[in-house]
Amino acid sequence: MDETIFGRFPEEGLIKAVDGPNEELNPEQKAQLNRRGNILFNQGDTETARRIFQTTGYSDGLIRVGERYLEQEKPVDALKMFKLSHDTPRSDELVARAAQAIRKMLTEEETT
Repeated sequence: MDETIFGRFPEEGLIKAVDGPNEELNPEQKAQLNRRGNILFNQGDTETARRIFQTTGYSDGLIRVGERYLEQEKPVDALKMFKLSHDTPRSDELVARAAQAIRKMLTEEETT
């Protein structure tokens, strides 16, 4: 197996401390930002909406961003959104699919 593939991942992993919600925001500020994020998301500006939802910790918004990432065939980015939103079923499903893909690759490598 090619061990250099793991060198592509950031040392701190998929989720960094700065990816968590800003604890200094009050509920009114969060609500206002979440409304803005929803508008942007609905207009197709997924990345700006993602940054807002990560800042506020808005789990429903993070899940919708994760689903959009899956539609765009970005499963690693989707997994990060599901982890940040604490959506264990969706996270576990993606991890299981990744493990299955890795098993398949290893099996194919062994047979060649």
